[in-house]
Amino acid sequence: MSALLRLLRTGAPAAACLRLGTSAGTGSRRAMALYHTEERGQPCSQNYRLFFKNVTGHYISPFHDIPLKENGIPMKKARNDEYENLFNMIVEIPRWTNAKMEIATKEPMNPIKQYVKDGKLRYVANIFPYKGYIWNYGTLPQTWEDPHEKDKSTNCFGDNDPIDVCEIGSKILSCGEVIHVKILGILALIDEGET
Repeated sequence: MSALLRLLRTGAPAAACLRLGTSAGTGSRRAMALYHTEERGQPCSQNYRLFFKNVTGHYISPFHDIPLKENGIPMKKARNDEYENLFNMIVEIPRWTNAKMEIATKEPMNPIKQYVKDGKLRYVANIFPYKGYIWNYGTLPQTWEDPHEKDKSTNCFGDNDPIDVCEIGSKILSCGEVIHVKILGILALIDEGET
């Protein structure tokens, strides 16, 4: 949380609930065109992994190698500096799905895998009338919640993971998709005693 606040103090508004940066979705296609994914293993199994590659076909880490902000020209000319408030988001869990997917921060090249707890694959429960996550869920690359730093808002230490994102647009995105998001707000949460 404090890492995100430091990031935002550099000129961007607050963040964590995010939305697509462009109305027609061209921003998401533009960002994803720079990265490709490769599946290994069977989905819904402990050996499933989704690896990332750059345009030259080299494996990259979504955690470390995808920039938080793209350098270069914005997708369309903005009437103001709004394009400067667009950040890359890596989709881990598509909207309306139940499998709890996450970047494997302790594995080489940090692929996306399904979260395992007590030896079992983790799924989120449906809350009627909805199925799974009601938004696209993911993370901001090159961010990190420091497990050695206590957050002033929660009085808890960081969870040693990138900053989580809820993308509240209307589209159903794919696991591993890299999209542009605009920051709308931030919310500090405590999960198992961590920020």
